[in-house]
Amino acid sequence: MDQGPAPDVFDPRLYAEGVPYERYRLLRDHRPVAWQGEPEVLGWPAGPGFWAVTRHADVVRVLRDHRTYSSHLGATQIRDPDPADLPFLRRTMLNQDPPEHGTLRRTVARAFTPARVDAFAARVRGRARTLLRAARDGAEDGAADLVHTVTDTYALLNLTDLLGVPAADRGLLLEWTVRIIGYQDPEDAPAPVLGPDGKPLNPRSPALLGEMFAYARELAAHKRAHPGDDVMTTLALAGLEDAELEMFFFLLTVAGNDTVRSAAPGGLLALARDPDAYAGLADGRAPLDRAVEELLRVHPPVLSFRRTAAADTELAGQRIRAGDKVVVFHASANHDERVFADPGRLDLGRAPNPHVSFGDGPHVCLGAHFARLQLRVLYEEWIAAMPAPELAGPPRRLVSNFINGITRLPLRVSGPLR
Repeated sequence: MDQGPAPDVFDPRLYAEGVPYERYRLLRDHRPVAWQGEPEVLGWPAGPGFWAVTRHADVVRVLRDHRTYSSHLGATQIRDPDPADLPFLRRTMLNQDPPEHGTLRRTVARAFTPARVDAFAARVRGRARTLLRAARDGAEDGAADLVHTVTDTYALLNLTDLLGVPAADRGLLLEWTVRIIGYQDPEDAPAPVLGPDGKPLNPRSPALLGEMFAYARELAAHKRAHPGDDVMTTLALAGLEDAELEMFFFLLTVAGNDTVRSAAPGGLLALARDPDAYAGLADGRAPLDRAVEELLRVHPPVLSFRRTAAADTELAGQRIRAGDKVVVFHASANHDERVFADPGRLDLGRAPNPHVSFGDGPHVCLGAHFARLQLRVLYEEWIAAMPAPELAGPPRRLVSNFINGITRLPLRVSGPLR
């Protein structure tokens, strides 16, 4: 029997109102691999449509099976890139398949060692403490927007420390991140740049990334002359071609910044909405490491990733043709009742917790260890120096079907400590 059209989980405007968990549930229960239309939205052109994958087991299967579900064929964003841009986009390991992907990943992994990341723990803690104190002391009427006073700066400066970006240049990285991540949001993004055909250029196109790439080359040259104990020095001395170096810098700048930039306010918002869960965390009943994982489960930084079918295949009983777009929805997988008991409940002691907030398979997030470190420290410092988180106004979410962003988070920051 014809079930009619599937619930829409594509429109980025949906996500400004909240992650559409009820729509995800309907898809998981009745149409776990469902065809989605791709109409013109917010001035961005229509596309051919895609298969939405919403169950945890199917999401993991797609992410692990690079031979069937390719990152290389059409890149990893829902929107199709301009075909002329594809060779350029394939320079980054995010848009490559093994074995090429593994070769580049091993190069950058040597720069992102756990030992190097852990060496930044004291600096990360000092920064969290300073930013939270400044938000508390500078608050008007006892409230502050934690995105603009704490979490944006916290994520950015931690990343630039790890990369080795000079202090005077750090604002550039935030500007580039906002341009690339917030392009779907009329309020968060600058006006789109139009191409010769009058259509907006993709923010990831070579025409709009020249400034970032020129900076990456200059910084690498500086690091070769003045090496330091940082990621860019390691990459600059690794013998990479300019194009590879540029794309590594692009990936680390955007993904490395926005992972924590999205997850940190999302975690604080979840705690503000569940005072009992926060109380258990503050008094030590909920183990902090488990709490970090649960907050990542309920607020994954990335909502979706695209693959392209490399051959005719079948997934959850649905036939998929070679060339079809296949999009996995992390936030849906993280709420799959087949894997997580009572998934709508914030259970800070949840174990096991096989969320896919950092992906799975060969493309699992390389910076996950650094992200977890930053989140753990931020929550520790909040418990030590701040009152129980309480909303002081409505939060604002990013208009995006890709990044699970919070662009405004007003919280009470004065009052007795718990």
